[in-house]
Amino acid sequence: MKKMALHWKILIGMVLGIIWALLSSTLGWSAFTIDWIDPFGTIFINLLKLIAIPLVLFSIIGGVANIGDPSSLGRMGGKTLLFYLTTTVVAISLGLLLVNVVSPGKLIDEQSRIDNRISYEIWAGSQGHDIKDGINYLKDPQFLERAQEISELSKAELKEASVSDKLEKAEAQKNVSPLQPLVDIVPDNFFASLSDNGLMLQIIFFALFFGISLLFIPNEKSQPVLIVVDGINEVFLKMVDLVMQAAPFFVFTLLAGVVSKMAGDDIGKVIEIFKGLSWYSLTVLAGLLIMIFIAYPGILKLFVKKIPYVGFFKAMGPAQTLAFSTSSSAATLPVTMECVEQNLGVNKKITSFVLPIGATVNMDGTSLYQAVAVIFLAQMHMIDLTIGQQLTVVLTTTLASIGSAAVPSAGLVMLIIVLDSVGLNPAWIAIIFPVDRILDMFRTVVNVTGDATVCSIIANGEGMLYYHKTDNPSETFDLDS
Repeated sequence: MKKMALHWKILIGMVLGIIWALLSSTLGWSAFTIDWIDPFGTIFINLLKLIAIPLVLFSIIGGVANIGDPSSLGRMGGKTLLFYLTTTVVAISLGLLLVNVVSPGKLIDEQSRIDNRISYEIWAGSQGHDIKDGINYLKDPQFLERAQEISELSKAELKEASVSDKLEKAEAQKNVSPLQPLVDIVPDNFFASLSDNGLMLQIIFFALFFGISLLFIPNEKSQPVLIVVDGINEVFLKMVDLVMQAAPFFVFTLLAGVVSKMAGDDIGKVIEIFKGLSWYSLTVLAGLLIMIFIAYPGILKLFVKKIPYVGFFKAMGPAQTLAFSTSSSAATLPVTMECVEQNLGVNKKITSFVLPIGATVNMDGTSLYQAVAVIFLAQMHMIDLTIGQQLTVVLTTTLASIGSAAVPSAGLVMLIIVLDSVGLNPAWIAIIFPVDRILDMFRTVVNVTGDATVCSIIANGEGMLYYHKTDNPSETFDLDS
């Protein structure tokens, strides 16, 4: 058992959690599951939230500051970041388009979604969050009765939860400036931002500002700071690793608890949950495959005429295969660099600059998945997010992707940040956990393919792309000089 790969252990934990949830619903043990098993799932979420904010903070500072001297932020650096940002926005927009068209969360039966909605409103009231779409089911007497059945709260407690949308907040919102969202990104007290998960954009702004500022001070002054930042970042990555070692147990408790809460003693609801999950998985997978086989080749053809469609995938095949098997952009980076240099003919001066940055800041697959996941979970709980709220998802996922570590399941940690940013329950990640690992493998292929695409475009613009068609698979380019 010790020699078994972690992802297989997690898979076993997920399967056992689902089996337990089915047994729990069938035998009427849901109350036991919620009281004695679910708390360990809550501990898992708390541990991930504990790590997420400092991980994002130090990852972004380190990623920006390690670009090098300010001159590296010149023409080539600016083009690199612009293209990575563009592909990320394309990926997120594609994800939002697909999830709004397919609406996988709405394919679950109506009663299950109503129960989910009631649970969301109770949670929002207990956490002091506003109801996102302004509709309050707990104000309706017929839903109040149902809320009592699924929550065991008194009518007085439920009515208290139903007034979480404070009238004074609504009134104040009418008088805010159109630029208030921009004002809200810039903190007046960084430590206050750290203490409030809802202010993640302020933390990201500070990290970017801090990292850029490090580039403009003398090397002898910035280097000690960078050493500390990189060291702290390694500590938090190790914390993620340690938590993930216990993930098989935590995943079992998380799945068992969340499914039991949503389904109660009705096994039919468990089936409905996983029916919705299959549509969600197909939606994410469709988006990822479109990015790999249509979006990236299209962008590449727009800027680089000499690399053919089939030739690009032949060149990147080894890196894509490794990315699929490891689910880690960082682990794949050496092979990605080799494929781009030797098979696509990109000069090493370009790959050594562009690809490491891509492994840090370019997480197109993760961003697309996060956008789909947030909207799917909202649909599943009958929450209609406005265009403005969906744009917040785009902005947060774009910036959070910069802080996503290039290791397996890092996107799951970032998803907690994104859910928090739009006022949704981070514990909902348990719903999509069963399919996360297989989707993570495809997400990593997207990330690596995007890195190679941008690298080829930058090299072509700098006159350092030497690709030529060859029928000899063993023929490579020697571009070290």
